[in-house]
Amino acid sequence: MQYSHCETNDGCRLAYRTSLPLGPEGTSANDHRLKTCVILMHGFSGSSAYFERNFSALGAEYWGVAPDIRGHGRSERTRGGYHVARLAADMRDLIAHLSRAYCVASGGPPSDVRFVPVGCSIGAAVLWTYVELFGDGDFAGFVFVDQVPLQDRSPFDDWDASCAHRGCYDEATMLAAQQTWIKDPSAARAGLVADCLGYRFAPEPGDNVTPEQRERDERFFTEISALCDPEWLARLLADHTRYDHREAIEAITVPTLVMAGRRTGCFPLDGVRETVRRVNKDSFGVPAATMSVFDSGHWLFYEEPERFNQEVIEFVRKCA
Repeated sequence: MQYSHCETNDGCRLAYRTSLPLGPEGTSANDHRLKTCVILMHGFSGSSAYFERNFSALGAEYWGVAPDIRGHGRSERTRGGYHVARLAADMRDLIAHLSRAYCVASGGPPSDVRFVPVGCSIGAAVLWTYVELFGDGDFAGFVFVDQVPLQDRSPFDDWDASCAHRGCYDEATMLAAQQTWIKDPSAARAGLVADCLGYRFAPEPGDNVTPEQRERDERFFTEISALCDPEWLARLLADHTRYDHREAIEAITVPTLVMAGRRTGCFPLDGVRETVRRVNKDSFGVPAATMSVFDSGHWLFYEEPERFNQEVIEFVRKCA
C-alpha cells in the first residue's frame, strides 16, 4: 500500500492510496487485480484513512484506490472548490489518471480496466453529480453508502422529515451547523462522531464497546477531521445539503448496491432507500439496484468491516 498523487484540471494536487504499486516497474501486467479498480470515497471531513479496516481485504481481491478528496486528508485545499460539482470534476480527472496508470502497468488499453466506486456519505453525492455531468459510462457499477439524494426537506415529491437529514435540513439548521464548524470546530467534530457511530447514536445492550474503544474511536475520527479547514468545510456543507440528486440518479444504468446503517444518526432509512427506487424507476426485469441494511451507523464500513468487505467483494465480482 502506498500514496500517490494526481493533478486536477485546475492544478490541485490530490493524494490517493493505492494497493498496487504503479509505474513500469511496479505491478506485474499479469496481476488479475489490475483490471478491476475499487475506489473507496470517504465522506465529509474524512480521509482515505477512514478505510483502515477495509483497504487490505479489498486490495487482496482487486486494485484498491482510496482518494483524499480536495480539501481533505493529504490532498491540497484550494481557496475555492468547495462544491460537489468541483469534486465530481476531480473524480473525472482521477479516473483519467488511473486509466493512464493502468496502461503503463499492463500495456493494455484503458478500456480494459473496470471502475467500481464506493461512495460513502458525500462520496455518494459526488458520484451522483458525476453521473449528471458526465454519465455513468466510466463505471461498471456503484456502491452508495448511507446517503440520501437530498439532505434538505423539500416541497417537491413529499420530501419531508421521513426522508431528509435528521439535523441539517433547511436554511436555519444549515446556518447553525456552519456556525458550529466556524466558531467551535471541536464541538462539530465530536458531534459528528456522536451521530455517525451507531453504538453512540443508538446504543444497544449487545454493543460491548469498552470506554477505551469509545475513546480510541472518537480520537481516530476527530483527528482526521481536524486536518480540514473548518471554514472551507462550512462552505462545502452549504452546497452539499441543498443539492438535489434525485432526477440525476434516474440516469444510472449500471448495477447498484445501496448500503444503509440501521442506527445512523444522519438519515432515515426511507430517504436512503429513495436511491434504489430512482435507479429502478425505469428498469425492466431484474432491478438494477438493491439495498443492504447494516446493524450499525453512518460509518458502517468501520463498525461492521467484515460484512462490508464481503458484500463489496461479492458485488464487484458480479459487476466485473
